[in-house]
Amino acid sequence: MRAIAVHEDVVVAIGAIWKTTCTAVRAGDEAFLIDSPILPDELEALPALLEQAGFAVSGLLVTHADWDHLLGRYAFPEASIGCGETTAARLTAEPGAAQRELREFDEQYLIDRPGPLSLPGVQALPVPGYCALGAAELELHPADGHTSDGTAVWIPWARVLVCGDYLSPGAIPELSPSSSLDAYRATLKRLEPLVEQAHVIVPGHGEPLDEVRAAAILREDLAYVEALAGDDPAAAPLPLARRDGGNRKLHEYNVSLLGAG
Repeated sequence: MRAIAVHEDVVVAIGAIWKTTCTAVRAGDEAFLIDSPILPDELEALPALLEQAGFAVSGLLVTHADWDHLLGRYAFPEASIGCGETTAARLTAEPGAAQRELREFDEQYLIDRPGPLSLPGVQALPVPGYCALGAAELELHPADGHTSDGTAVWIPWARVLVCGDYLSPGAIPELSPSSSLDAYRATLKRLEPLVEQAHVIVPGHGEPLDEVRAAAILREDLAYVEALAGDDPAAAPLPLARRDGGNRKLHEYNVSLLGAG
């Protein structure tokens, strides 16, 4: 796991698996952690790393209910958990799903954890809306489409956008059984003005981006999603820099979900 200070109040940690990111943000003496790394040693190291950097984490935020973003309680077992209303609804509608998927991942890679994943008392936050952090506020923006739920977090004083599983520099847009191409396209359009204002954009998977590169990825992703919505989804061209074997398989998966494979 690598940690990068992208602002004096924002630290991004990048995990070894899938380049999954988590973002610590502070205002005064209070700090939140957005999303989580995956591996047990990364989660174990995270509290000391952030404490050394001056981040006293008291709360956890998650961008969406995919299991690999929900593991912050392993690092901060006493922290409260907040998420957008759609994510809270998904967690309620899919009880135990994240735990089952985590268990399958751990069994596949022979990973031991200190105990089962526990997600008690998740607080649903209004989206669009605001979340208080110390004397400041985080802005919460709808970001569904990749899944049926999702929230992007705008940190206005740092001009940092934490966008969940969008704008990945290494992967094309990934659909899911609950995806909506219309919602995905709407989320990209909604992120566009935030990307224009941002100094740093933190995707759910991959290195933090500057606004120029993030804007280019957004345009490419929008073109790809619009092509998927066309008459021949299988023929949708992949972005030039993301035409490797892994992304070709991901494209085939996307097409299969649309019933066009």
